[in-house]
Amino acid sequence: MIRQVVLDTETTGIEISEGNRLIEIGCVEMINRELTGNNLHIYFNPGRESEEGALRVHGLTTEFLSQFNRFDDEVQRIIDYLTGAELIIHNAKFDIGFLNHELALAKRPPLETFIGGVIDTLELAKQMFPGKKNNLDALCARFEISNKHRVLHGALLDSELLADVYIAMTRGQFGLGLDVEEEEVSAQIEVKKLDATVLAALPIIRATAEELEAHDKYVAVLEKASGGETFWRALPTTEGN
Repeated sequence: MIRQVVLDTETTGIEISEGNRLIEIGCVEMINRELTGNNLHIYFNPGRESEEGALRVHGLTTEFLSQFNRFDDEVQRIIDYLTGAELIIHNAKFDIGFLNHELALAKRPPLETFIGGVIDTLELAKQMFPGKKNNLDALCARFEISNKHRVLHGALLDSELLADVYIAMTRGQFGLGLDVEEEEVSAQIEVKKLDATVLAALPIIRATAEELEAHDKYVAVLEKASGGETFWRALPTTEGN
């Protein structure tokens, strides 16, 4: 069983050094790439105002947040939920930085000591789509995932969208077994129908060095996301191929 948690946070501002705090965490659970509905969504009272720029992004006012518990009061609930899971985060450095800061203030160990690892979808996207916009809105558009209801940023909504994006980004390396078998059988049938003289005349077009390098980079992205060797690595190779 592979348990993954897609996670997002909202904060009072972007700099921890300026006293900014966590105000929201949203988590979406997946077991074997299937959404379970066992999600976690918590607002926190940060004990301070949000910066103007941050407030424009998330819209969570001080008055609204004042009715909720502080992070310290919810910390064990968060640790219990995240323990053992592989986290999927967009721009993981930011969210992990704030979570570890809050854990330290609550005198708890850092995130890395009780989770099963982290996949940063921003880094995956940069490798898959170099030179392009790779924020969540851009990825939703690229994979045709509707985000029309995303007027303001919200940790749970963004986690739900990111879960769909991650599944779309990594779909290629899953479910290959039967599909590949069927493709191989189909290919064999088609070859048998061709005349031997026709086969002999077919040109062999080999990949260029640039194409091979691009393919190798893409396979590396798939392997990083799946945590194992892809089908292409397992294929036997011959000299010159």
